[in-house]
Amino acid sequence: MSSSAQHCPRCGQLNQCAQAGSNTAVEQCWCFSLTIAPELLDVLPAEQRNRACLCPRCAQGLPPSPADTAGD
Repeated sequence: MSSSAQHCPRCGQLNQCAQAGSNTAVEQCWCFSLTIAPELLDVLPAEQRNRACLCPRCAQGLPPSPADTAGD
């Protein structure tokens, strides 16, 4: 699984985060209006917390889509 800021630390797919990889603060991202359950973040390894954003599916607690896991 990738550990870059542009990849979800839970599933490894692109996280579609507007802030990821940006050196300046962004004003809008898909996650700004979403409440992420603490238990989804609690299972991440400590070194990945507050370092990379979850993808939209993982942030909602959904499993990766079949297309996401096709290359595994």
